[in-house]
Amino acid sequence: MAHTRIAYMPLATYPEAVADESIQAAAAFAASLECTVNVTTFAVDIPRVSSGLGDLLIDIPGLVHAAEEKSRAECRRLHDLAHGVAAPHLQVHCTTREIALGAVLDAAAAEARYFDLTLLPWYGETVAAQDMTQAVVFGSGRPAVLVPKSTQPASLEHIAIAWDASRVAARALGDALPLLAEGGRISVLTVQDEKPLGGSDLAGALVSSLEKRGFSATPLEITLGKRTIAEALQDTALSNGAQLLAMGAFGHSRIRDFILGGATKGVLTQMRLPILLSH
Repeated sequence: MAHTRIAYMPLATYPEAVADESIQAAAAFAASLECTVNVTTFAVDIPRVSSGLGDLLIDIPGLVHAAEEKSRAECRRLHDLAHGVAAPHLQVHCTTREIALGAVLDAAAAEARYFDLTLLPWYGETVAAQDMTQAVVFGSGRPAVLVPKSTQPASLEHIAIAWDASRVAARALGDALPLLAEGGRISVLTVQDEKPLGGSDLAGALVSSLEKRGFSATPLEITLGKRTIAEALQDTALSNGAQLLAMGAFGHSRIRDFILGGATKGVLTQMRLPILLSH
């Protein structure tokens, strides 16, 4: 029985939505991966709280109702947008969930567990995009691909893996390999002057392992110079023709406060190609 790869795309509508062009880029990227896409838009449900005398001065119930109606209308518009991107070979299924204010992120992370991967449209440094990314990456147990609006859809012939032999890097590699087109290439990136690495020739060891499994792989050692690690990883991936950078996401949660590792955080704020994050 043939396997159908299903990607999940959660779209919040309150207090802000991701830009249309990023959603369109993510849908087109899904088509290049030959995925079916399940889009969930979240309509906000805001609890009614009376402020006593304040209700006489400001129509709080009216404001709440207007915000909820705007969120529902945005859900309908985003459904039309997603269906409009759909190519003949791309199936898009859209649903709307009405979620209480503050519960959207946990709901998206839980729903993502039922799919092969999550596609997260990325636009600049919006708080909404960052919050959704952190919730899904650290809460779903599934890989997430962040897709910037500049992404050009194409068959995934070349991926790069940021490799330090850690558990999360191994997880990212395992999550990325099924997305690689038949006969595709892998660049193994190791940064030499960012932190101590747990062994010598880590890239060569991984390349040898990949080649034994029938993959074409090349080791690439990186020195930072005056660049940040995020700049160095993306520079190297792009200059060598990679269409996706896979990396492990470091972090821990304390009351939903995530402390990201340096490379992960840097990539999140300066994204130039699709990034697969695994935790």
